[in-house]
Parts: sequence; C-alpha cells; structure tokens
Amino acid sequence: MLVALLSVVVLSTTGFGWAMFRPGAGGTSTADVIGSGLNAPDGATDILLIGNDSRTDAFGNPLPADVLRELRTTQEGGDLTDAMILVRIPNGAQSASAISFPRDTLVDIGLGEGKTKLTETMNRGKDAERAKLQKQGITDQKELDEKSRLAGKQLLLKTIENITGVSIDHYAEVNLLGFYDITNAIDGVEVCLNEATKDSYSGANFQKGVQTISGGDALAFVRQRHGLINELERGKRQQAFMSALAHKIMSTGTLTNPAKLTNLVNAIKKSVILDPELASDILGFAQQMQGIAGGNVQFYGAPVHLVGPSGQEDVTLRIPEVRQFAADLLLSPTERQQKQAAQQSRSAVSVSVYNASGISGLAARVLDELSGQGFQSGSSSNADTMDNSVIYYATGEEAAAKQVADALGGVPTEARSDVQAGSVQVYLGKDYKGPGAQNFTSGQTVRLDGLRQAAPFPAQVGTTEEQPITADGVPCVN
Repeated sequence: MLVALLSVVVLSTTGFGWAMFRPGAGGTSTADVIGSGLNAPDGATDILLIGNDSRTDAFGNPLPADVLRELRTTQEGGDLTDAMILVRIPNGAQSASAISFPRDTLVDIGLGEGKTKLTETMNRGKDAERAKLQKQGITDQKELDEKSRLAGKQLLLKTIENITGVSIDHYAEVNLLGFYDITNAIDGVEVCLNEATKDSYSGANFQKGVQTISGGDALAFVRQRHGLINELERGKRQQAFMSALAHKIMSTGTLTNPAKLTNLVNAIKKSVILDPELASDILGFAQQMQGIAGGNVQFYGAPVHLVGPSGQEDVTLRIPEVRQFAADLLLSPTERQQKQAAQQSRSAVSVSVYNASGISGLAARVLDELSGQGFQSGSSSNADTMDNSVIYYATGEEAAAKQVADALGGVPTEARSDVQAGSVQVYLGKDYKGPGAQNFTSGQTVRLDGLRQAAPFPAQVGTTEEQPITADGVPCVN
C-alpha cells in the first residue's frame, strides 16, 4: 500500500536504505502488471496500490499456521483486495493525492458476468485465465499459478483505469503480513476512534480516543467490517491508518534508528510486490518524490453512491463523476477553488430537457449527463420534432444557459419570456450529437454501472470539497 511504497521511497533517499534497495541488491518481489506499452502522458505519475487478502508472502509462499494465528485469520481466503488506492502525483508537484475505492463497489469487469464487487476482480480474472490456460493444454501448476495471478492483477488495473480514465504507470501490492510486520518494525502507530468498538470476526477490540496499535491490532483496525455503519467507514479507517503510518515512518526517530530501519526494510521485502520498472529504479522515483516524503499526501474517498436501506447499501459509481474527480486532483489549489465555485453555480440551475430529435430516450440520457455534471435535474419529455437544437433561458440569465450549452458541446442559446428564473429549457433537435446521443463516444457517457437517473440519484459520497485525511495529526474516525 501507499505506506509501504512511501517507506521504500523514504528509505531509498538515505544511505542505509539505498544500500538495501539499490538495483541488484535483490530481495524485492516483482510482477509485470503494467507491461511494456507506453502510456500517453496525462500530467501525472499514477500508481495503483493494492492491499491483498492473500495468505501468502510476496513470493507466493503460504504463511505458516503460527503466523496466521498472529494475524488473527485462517488459511481460507484468496486474492481478494481489501484496499484499492490510486495515487496521483502531478508532474513537478510537491504533493500527491490518493483516491481509495470501497471494496464492495459494483462494477462490470468485462468477463460477461454482470456486475461484480471490485474486491473480487483479481480472483475472477485469475480464475478466468486459469481456465483458459488449462483449455490450451497447460498442466504445469507453477506456470498456471504465475500466469493466472498476473492476469488477475492486470484485470484489476484495467478496471481501475476504465473507471478513472487514468493511465496507470506503476503497481505496488502489500499482503496481510505487511500490516503486521511494518507496524511492529516501527513500534506501532497512533490512531483515534470516535467510539469504542469490539468485533470477534476481525479481532478488533479498541477503546475510544487516541491509542497506539501494531501487529495483529493494526490488521484488525483496517479489516474490521462488522459494527461499522457501512463499507465507506472502513475506507476512512484505512485512510486514517495510512496517514498515521506515513507520519510515523517519515519521522526523525524512525529514519535515524538503524535497528528500526533494518526491521522496516526486511518487513517491506517480505510483503511488497512492485512492477519491474519501479523496482529497478526506486532511487529515481525517490528523487521524483522528494518533498512529498514529508507527508504532503491527501487521502480522499472515491465519489460513490449508496443505494438501498441503511446498513445494507449497494455501493455504486458513475464513471463521469469518478473521471472528473480523478482529473480534478491535478488542479492547483486556485484552480480547484474556481472549479468548486463553478460547480456551486451549476447547482443553482434547474434544467429540463425536451426530445425533439425523434430518437427514443434521448432526453432522459441528456438530463442524466447534465445532472451528473452538477446541474439540478428538472423534467424530461418529448416535443414536436425540430431540425436544430436550442437552449432557452430567462431574460438576463444568459450565463446560466451558456454553462449548459458548454456542457452539451455548444448548443445555441436564446432568451424566452416564458422560462422561469433560475431554469433553462433544452430542446434537442435532429442535429444534436453531444453527450447522451446514441453512438456518442466521449468518456462522459461511458459507464460500468449502467445506471440512469430516472429519479434523483442517491447522495454522492466523496468529493474534493470534503476535508481530506492527511499525515498531519491524528484524525478521529468511526
């Protein structure tokens, strides 16, 4: 996870750490998840960080029974991903942003099985590849294991790329053992809970307030599910834990203590898997990350929606929102403030859409697109056929119409006396080719969840307007 990767980065900038992680020093496991393809520049270095529930070490060796007891788990499990985090590091920036995705988020992973929980993606990809290889006549178990595991990791990476619109440059993965060993190596980290909690399934047993945790308690802290309101609360736990661990690892006491450094390096090597490029040039990456190593990393939850009764919600997403969210993380603070001001302005505009194109369902799709961009959702209905599209606005409110027009690709605007103040009316003619139109290929209309906003969509959870968790202080969570 991010903490383990940042640990490698920080250690590599020290003489001791560089001696341990330099090219040729060996000991770090790799997986060629990224491949040899050249990603298109997108203004950032993007890293996918995975927390794997696998009961093996970084080299695929099963964890012994005594270790599993310490971890408060059993041999049962698999390649389920308890944590999926995308880190965006803007080119030349002195900060980074991390987006965590709830493990139960429903997505279509492209295997023809409908919607799947994000946490199951790696396992599904692994099983599909194994079946394919066996059909090709491959029987060697080691080859089957290695190739199918790699395919599972690649499917998860591809799914995150599809959701976010980001070209991922690097991959890092840490297993259950990593939480245990890394926290023990640095004598634990401080966390804070709003209320006391106890859960027999994960072994969690924590008091209210600030406390230091390590080993099995650290693992229980990030894995607890029972007793929490929903999966999003678990994500907040993980963010708080990682920020605390990053702060502890980057503190002077850790970096100047040879014994702690040795233990930390050994823990990382046992539990972390990196893509070959990152593993081979960790010093170069460390130099790129200078300035960020001071803890200037902000943790956000992905913008998702909860559907269903409280405590039993399905976690869903809409790709336009997630892609915009990921793109906005590269904005400067000033640009982000301007963007938020524009979003607030859109939220004050009520939009109704009328289908005058003759294309079935177009008004509903376009209204869905506009509401996804922050406009108030008015009504949608059919109208008499028109050749040309037009947006009508109330006298003196051309600026509001211009915002809608820009969102739809430049539809002409016109004032009309019967339009109510604070609203606009969009008439879609035969010429309309913008977002929501059939065969429109912009990323705005591509989605994995297949949801359409016939009624007001559930409240979005996770926005860049929320106060992010950082490595500063000890944030209290549920």
